[in-house]
Amino acid sequence: MEVENQTFSMNKQKKVSRKLKRLQFMIERDTGTSCNQTATQNLVICNAGLVNGLSQEILYEHFSKHGSVIDIRLVPGKSYCFVSFSNVDSAINAYNEFNGKLKICQDNKPMYLLYIQVLPEVNSLYMWDKLPLGLILCDDFITSDEESTLLELCNFNTELIGIMKNRLVKHFGYEFRYDINNVDKTKPLNETIPCECNFLWKRLSDSDVKSGFKDFNPDQLTVNHYSPGQGIPHHIDTHSAFEDPIICLSLGSPVVMEFKNQDKHVCVLLPRRSLLIMSEESRYAWSHGIVPRKFDVIKNDSVTGYTSLKRGTRVSFTFRKILNGECKCNYKEKCDSGNNKQALENSVASKLEKLHVHEIYQNIAHHFSDTRHKPWPNVLKFIQSLDMGSIVIDVGCGNGKYLGNKDIYDIGCDYSSQLVSICKFRGYEVCVADCLKIPLRDDIADAALSIAVIHHLANEMRRLEALKEIVRVLKVGGKALIYVWAHEQIKNEEKSSYLKQDRKNRKKIDISDNSPSNIETIILPDGCVSFPVHTNRKEFKAQDVLVPWKLKDENKSTFLRYYHVFDEDELVTMCKKLSNVRIETSYYDQGNVCVILEKIQ
Repeated sequence: MEVENQTFSMNKQKKVSRKLKRLQFMIERDTGTSCNQTATQNLVICNAGLVNGLSQEILYEHFSKHGSVIDIRLVPGKSYCFVSFSNVDSAINAYNEFNGKLKICQDNKPMYLLYIQVLPEVNSLYMWDKLPLGLILCDDFITSDEESTLLELCNFNTELIGIMKNRLVKHFGYEFRYDINNVDKTKPLNETIPCECNFLWKRLSDSDVKSGFKDFNPDQLTVNHYSPGQGIPHHIDTHSAFEDPIICLSLGSPVVMEFKNQDKHVCVLLPRRSLLIMSEESRYAWSHGIVPRKFDVIKNDSVTGYTSLKRGTRVSFTFRKILNGECKCNYKEKCDSGNNKQALENSVASKLEKLHVHEIYQNIAHHFSDTRHKPWPNVLKFIQSLDMGSIVIDVGCGNGKYLGNKDIYDIGCDYSSQLVSICKFRGYEVCVADCLKIPLRDDIADAALSIAVIHHLANEMRRLEALKEIVRVLKVGGKALIYVWAHEQIKNEEKSSYLKQDRKNRKKIDISDNSPSNIETIILPDGCVSFPVHTNRKEFKAQDVLVPWKLKDENKSTFLRYYHVFDEDELVTMCKKLSNVRIETSYYDQGNVCVILEKIQ
């Protein structure tokens, strides 16, 4: 982040002043508080907040340089936030240093500040003082000498252990496979849990911790080595894999672990040499993870409010007991036992799409648009084959790269208001709409496009409904062109253009990268299905995946988009379920499965 020294022209100053007045009016209307002309200890950042990706850590990093920060309030769904100092002088220093200069806002724009009389009441996103049910933290569970003994057990030679994207990892007893988020219970490892760990269970049995853990005797151990700045994505340990509880010992350095359950978000500081017990609800219903960063911002009850904790090298010993049989927990919506092959319920699928499709495209819209210029030849060929004056609906039009043909009347729609705004700026007829509820009457269009849209829907029922909606708006005799991403990215020994975007993939075919050890899996807290995170420019190793999109911003933000990639005949099979269409043709086009439909009744 840079602080820019600049002087504004008179016109620029007037423009900024008008913008600040609008923002001030909005903030005062939303919060019921008053902005001040005179300095106070409280500042409002007018043009950046949670909705723009701003975080407590970024705010603390910069504002704490000017004094003791006693409060940081981020407002859910808003593009403004608040910082409070222990005294007015600190606020004045920060105001003079940062106002119109510090570039931590979206698209590397500078922040604008105002003084505010009192901080508004905000429902905090993060709870520090209340642990999830069943979560137990035991401070100073081992001594420093015992810590040294345990650390000596694992010499992290990277040639001998697993290398995950965010950490080094070693397994004892059973290997935890990240491609299936489970263990192969029929293949125990030769190396069992070291006997040097046995004293932990005697100590746990003798402790004041609830009696349910006194007979805990694990048979699986995962040792993770985290360097500063590394973390682990949010996940729930697979129910059918392990018994209750799961126990984690923190060595080397403290860290903040975060727990999430729907709209609840709890932060827990794990001190060095502490033992964390995840049982009951905290084990089965709350996801846990560690945000990758080099320092943690800690909320405390002292006058200072927030303190910074620099991370060191942390090693965690996670002990589990293999579960024989199915899980019999009471948290069925998060449980995989008996449900591994069931499709996501519509409510879960809808939530997944909201978090990992709709919100993602809102955040990446401009960068996404910058990468989408050249129309695909076969899509262009379809458009150019239409009669002059045809009405064409582009469902999921993105930045409008297929709109604007002057020989036809085209209308675009997209769920992302940011992408729709880009289309409107380019002069196209567009609207915000859900592909499952196209806001047009029946039988209106001569043709329709659905290019790279349906693969974002999270179950077959919703994908089929999207096809029905497209057909509904077609006239009898109208045609629709459907493109979805293909599971198969190598066809007839020819790599797709997607794979070839990585220069290393332009050589002869090499499938040596298909080992599961290169996959990291995330379990979504809202459902019972886990998804591997796809490695860009590589072949797909699963049909339902999260595909990273990396912004070229200061934070190098990464967003994960949900995709269901289609097997060769899957789209055709789905289309055949519609009784009022015929399939004119189907084909494979550079890593995409494609179909042209005609409405026949």
